[in-house]
Parts: sequence; structure tokens; C-alpha cells
Amino acid sequence: MRILFATSECVPFAKTGGLADVCGSLPKHIARLGHHVFVFMPNYQSVKNSGMPLTSPGIEFEIPIGTNLVPGQLLQTRIPQSSVPVYLVDQPKYFERAGLYQNPDGTDYEDNCERFVFFCRALFESIRALDLKVDLIHCNDWQTGLIPAILSTEYASVPRFESTSTLMTIHNLAYQGLFWHWDMLLTGMDWKHFNWKEMEFYGQLNLLKTGIVFADAVSTVSPNYALEIQTGENGCGLENTLQHRRANLSGILNGIDESWNPATDTRIKANYDLSNWKIQKPKCKWALQKQLAIDESNVPLIGLVGRMAEQKGWSLILEILRHWLEAIDVQWAILGTGHQHFEKELQNLAARFPHKLGLHLGFDESLARQIEAGADLFLMPSQYEPCGLNQMYSMRYGTVPVVHKVGGLADTVCNVSERSIADGTANGFVFEGYSAENLESALARAIQVYLREPGTWEQIVETGMSQDFSWRKSASDYANLYERIVATRKVEKQQFA
Repeated sequence: MRILFATSECVPFAKTGGLADVCGSLPKHIARLGHHVFVFMPNYQSVKNSGMPLTSPGIEFEIPIGTNLVPGQLLQTRIPQSSVPVYLVDQPKYFERAGLYQNPDGTDYEDNCERFVFFCRALFESIRALDLKVDLIHCNDWQTGLIPAILSTEYASVPRFESTSTLMTIHNLAYQGLFWHWDMLLTGMDWKHFNWKEMEFYGQLNLLKTGIVFADAVSTVSPNYALEIQTGENGCGLENTLQHRRANLSGILNGIDESWNPATDTRIKANYDLSNWKIQKPKCKWALQKQLAIDESNVPLIGLVGRMAEQKGWSLILEILRHWLEAIDVQWAILGTGHQHFEKELQNLAARFPHKLGLHLGFDESLARQIEAGADLFLMPSQYEPCGLNQMYSMRYGTVPVVHKVGGLADTVCNVSERSIADGTANGFVFEGYSAENLESALARAIQVYLREPGTWEQIVETGMSQDFSWRKSASDYANLYERIVATRKVEKQQFA
């Protein structure tokens, strides 16, 4: 098959979240299965600053945006350590900016709808100019939601596109690409599609809903999240739309990149695997304590890495931190950035307890890996979590996760209990019911096992380290899904021929 990935992010060129990790890894693994794979993304300023060599296939285009024609061109590079080409839609007015979607103050760019309408339409012009035959376009999140609609309404009978299928993957349903209704003019779509069944959402244009409705199939990034988003509690207003598509809705767990491997990771103090982690992993802990200027001691060390937002459970975390820093003999290693009120309180706590709380505001992948390797426990009390990667990184590095039972966290972490210890499936601590009390109870259980049951703790660590969270299985699942979608479209085409 010939698979085209349409995405707004891809490691190492541009990243704000897990979408970039997926689109930097999954295409490589699909290609290794013998398929022809292409990636299309905008040519952001970060791409130009990445140092990756860019070439030009000599393709230029003009895209209708409302009543204007906006020029652009196509550039090309490759995903590192692969043969997967990356085609870059270049238009400096739209993409030559410091951020991908937002101003430095955190507000969204006012022309985000226009920017990604341009990207989606430029993709079709590029396919035609490159003379590509594409069996399936794998669309990712709202920024590519217009692609299935354009294909279905404008290109379905155009030579080269008549057999092309689409898959719409939801990485986080909370981000839907909502714009005022007059932006419908920018899309070039007929106003008849601005209705409650297709593109309209409570009077606004919804680009994620558009993709969900028009795509041949829909997927999301874990089996449990696929069920959760069909409920009123987690459907973000689209639960009825998703229920309507449930026969074509799949949940496939994300994988983690092979570079996340404590046996080969060059950015941690000591390499280790199942055979020697008890000797080598403590060296990573001591190095992390030294790096963060906290006491070099043998007390439990709890790690946190990621975005400091309400969704990630920071209200609960801070409630526990205030008490535990005063009364409980554990240490904390925290890396991330986000809402100012969370950052400010963490800075105040770090100033009060410098020997127990190591804090780094910002993002540093080397330090992230050092925390995964050096911590004893990793905390992820997310209010919702479509998939999550850090819990899988943690288990790979022998760091036991403590998580809320939602989304991909529920799919990957098996709670420690008498039964799960007996059958060898326990790999972390899971709490149900989103509250600080329930989180604290799970964290206290984990600390107790760490301190008083070393044999059980070693079993939990080794169960997590033994699991395969690589992209191999997930890529195979995606390839099977692609084949089903393409085959179904062929049958439908024959029926209506």
C-alpha cells in the first residue's frame, strides 16, 4: 500500500506534544512492513532551524483561500534513520513563526483556520503535481480534518484520487479546531455542509468533527479512550457523532520509539537491562539527585515530566506536594512547563524545600530521560489521558508508574494487588476516582511496597521492564486497519459502479 501521513507535527522537525512522536515513529515502522510511506507537514520555522537538509522538487501552487489566491511551494527532506520522505508545505506568511499554533503569550493565532485550510488544500495540489498514487491518507487531529471532506466532496472522482481512502486519528479530543462560522468561507466547502450532522458545532465551524464525519474510518490512540470518548463525560460534545461512527472507530495504543531504551541510552548515567538494573539503576538515581541539587539519599524519589496543565492532574499533585514536603520523607524530581500559577507555586515550594524538590521549568529531553532512569516512581494522575507515553517510558526504565485509571493509562498499567502479584501482571499502582485523596492513597501504597516489600517491588519493576511497548505491534495493527479500510472502499466502489 501507499500511505500518506498528513500531520501538523513530526519529530524531529516540530513538536508540541505526543502527536509529533507518533508521526515521527509510526511512518518508519509502517515502511519497515514493506509499504510506501510519505509524510506531509507545514514548513515551520522550527523545520528550517532543525538543521535537516531541505531540497526542492520544483513544485509551486496557488491555493484559493476565500476570494484570494495564496502562493506556496513544496520542499522535501526525510525522517532521520529512514527512507521516509517528508514533504513540507512552504508559505512563510502562515508558517514562518516562532510557535506552531500560538503566540508567545499562549493565545492562539487568529488565522489558524486559514493556515490549515491552506495546508490541507496544498496537500491535494502537491499529490497531483508529484504524480503520487495514494491508497490511504492518514489524517491526524483537527489541523488535517478538512482533508477527508475535500476528498469526499471535490476529489472523489478526480483521476488518481478515486480510490483513495482516509483515516482520521484523534490524538486528543479536547482540541477540536473550533472557529467562528464565517471561517466556513475560507474552507472553499459548500455552505450546505455547514449543518449539525457535518461541519457545524453549536454555531461554530468544527474541523475535527468534519474529519470524523467525512473520513472512511476513525481511530484514536488507545482502546479505552475509544470507549471513553463515546460518553457524555469524555466526549467533549462529540459523543453522539462518535457513537454514530462506532462501527468504524478503532483504538490502537501508541508505541514508544526504540531510542527509549536504558540499555543503550547515551543520555543517562549508567546503562542497564533486566540482568543488572539493581546495580546500575541506583547510579542513575544518584546522578539525578546531584543534577537537581537535592540530597543524595536512599529515600523514594518520585518523578514527573510534562505539561503543567489541569488535565495532567496538577491541582491534585500540588495538594499532595504541600503536605508531603512537610511531613513525608520522599523526594521529587519535576520537569515541565505550563500554566503560570502552577509554575509559580512549584517555584515557591522548591525554594522552601530545596533538598527534597528538584525543579526544572522548561523542556529538556536529556533531563527527561535522566528522570525516567533515576526516579523510583513516576506520577501521572491525569484527569484524562488519550494514550500517554511517559508511563511506558517509565516501565521501560524500571520506574514504577502511579496513574489514574483513564484512557491509555488504564490500558497499559496493571494495578498491584494480591491477584496481579500472584499471576505476574502487576506493573504499577492505579487509582480510580479523580481526587487528591485517592491519588494520595495509591502513592502511599506504592511507597509502602518500596520500603517494606523489596521482593514484590523487584517483581513489579521487572514485569514493567519485560513488556513490549515498541511500535512493532501497534504498526502491525495500523497496517491491518489500513488494509481493511482500503478493501472496504474497493468493495463499496464496485457496488456503486
